[in-house]
Amino acid sequence: MEWSERQLEFLNENHAAAMITIARDGTPKAVRVGVALVDGRLWSSGTADRIRTTRLRHEPRCTLFVFDKAYAYLTIESTVTLLDGPDAPQRNLELFRVMQRRPTGPLTWYGEELDEDAFLTRMAEEHRLVYEFAPTKAYGLL
Repeated sequence: MEWSERQLEFLNENHAAAMITIARDGTPKAVRVGVALVDGRLWSSGTADRIRTTRLRHEPRCTLFVFDKAYAYLTIESTVTLLDGPDAPQRNLELFRVMQRRPTGPLTWYGEELDEDAFLTRMAEEHRLVYEFAPTKAYGLL
C-alpha cells in the first residue's frame, strides 16, 4: 500500500497510537504505543516477553489507531513483522531518535537521559525488538 501525502504528514507529526492485536480466542486487545516512520517504514517498539509480541507471533495481523490531540486519526490495518535480531537495539535507537525528534545526542528513557552507548545497552538488556507494520489499508479523518 502507498501512503498518501496527507497520511505521511500525519504520521510524521503524530506518534501516539493504539495497537489492536488478536487473542487466540479472537478477542481484540488494545494497548497504547508509540509509532513512527523510519525511512518510510512504520515501526513501534516492544519486548520479547510482552503479551502482544506472543499474540503477533501467533497472528501477525493488527490494527493501529494513530491519533492527534484533537479529533484527527488514521486507522491502519496491517501485518506485523518482528525485527528481533542482533540489530534490534540499533533499530530501536533509530526509532526513538525519530519519536523524540533528536537526530543526535542523548535520548530520554523512563525519565533518564542516556547517551547512545547506554541507550543501546539498555535496549539489549530489555530484549527490545521492533514491530514493523506492512499496511494493507488505511483510512481516517485527517
